[in-house]
Amino acid sequence: MNLFSTTNGISKISLVTLFICGFGFLANAQEEDWRTMFYGKDLSGWTTKIHHYEVGDNHGDTFRVEDEIIKVRYDKYEGDFNDRFGHLYFDEPYSYFHLSMEYRFVGEPHPGAPVFIVQNSGVMFHSQDPRTMLKEQNWPISVEMQFLGGLEKGKERPTGNMCSPGTDVEYEGKIDPRHCISSSSKTYFGDQWVKAELIVRGDSLVTHIINGETVLEYTKPRVGGEVVSGHDPKMKPDGELLKEGFIALQSEGQPIDFRNIKIKNLKGCMNPKAKNYKDYFVKSDGDTCVYE
Repeated sequence: MNLFSTTNGISKISLVTLFICGFGFLANAQEEDWRTMFYGKDLSGWTTKIHHYEVGDNHGDTFRVEDEIIKVRYDKYEGDFNDRFGHLYFDEPYSYFHLSMEYRFVGEPHPGAPVFIVQNSGVMFHSQDPRTMLKEQNWPISVEMQFLGGLEKGKERPTGNMCSPGTDVEYEGKIDPRHCISSSSKTYFGDQWVKAELIVRGDSLVTHIINGETVLEYTKPRVGGEVVSGHDPKMKPDGELLKEGFIALQSEGQPIDFRNIKIKNLKGCMNPKAKNYKDYFVKSDGDTCVYE
C-alpha cells in the first residue's frame, strides 16, 4: 500500500497521523480522569491505625515510602507480632469508584504472626473512619479485597478474594455466611507484581479484577457478621447497607509493597450538556454539573 497516495486531496499518511494523534489525545484524556492517591514521596493524605495504638501512630515505621513504593515492614518491631494488625487509610471517603494498584509480597512474616497471614494482605473499602476506631479494635468494620500469594506448587491459592470484618455481602443472590469468598483468579507465586482493580458501585455491585480479568462479583455490602472486636458498638448497626467509606491498605505481619495507586470517581455529572460530563459515570450527582 502506498501511504503517500491521496484521497480527496488528503494524503493517507496524513490520515494515519491524525488517527495516531487523536488516539493519543484520547488516551491522555482518559488517563487524566484517574486521580493519583500516592505521589511516591511520603504518606501525605494518608492516616495510620494499628491495633493497640492510637490513630495516627505509625508504630515501628510500619508504613514507609522508599523508591516511590509504599512498603509495609516490621524490622523495627520488638518482640512477637502481638496481633499488631494495621491499616493505612486514604483521607477521603468514596462511594462509587474504580480503584487500581499493584502489589507484591516480599520477605518473611514477622516472628509470632498468625499462620494465616503468610503471603496475605489486602485493601479495605467502605471502611469506617479510622478516627472512630478504638485503640484496642483489631479490624476496621469494612469489606476487604484480599490478596494472597501461592505457597505450594500445584496447590491453588487464588487472590482478589472477598473478606468481611464486621460486614456481610450478598453472593449469588443471598447473604453469604462465609467470612471470605474465594475468587476465580490464578495463583501467583513469588515476588511478582500483580495488578488489582476494584470497581465499587455504592451499596450495589462490587467487582474484583486481577491482571485484567474479572474474578469475583457480589452485591449489597452491609454492616453485620463477626470477625471484629474491641469496637464501639455504636459503629456496628448490623443490617445497614454500606454506601461509602474509606479505603485502606493492610498490614498483617507479612511484608508487602504497593505502587501505582490511583482512583477514578464514578459519581458525577451525567448531563451530556455539562462541561464536566463523563460517559463513565454510573451515579448521578447533579450538584456538581458545570455549564457554559
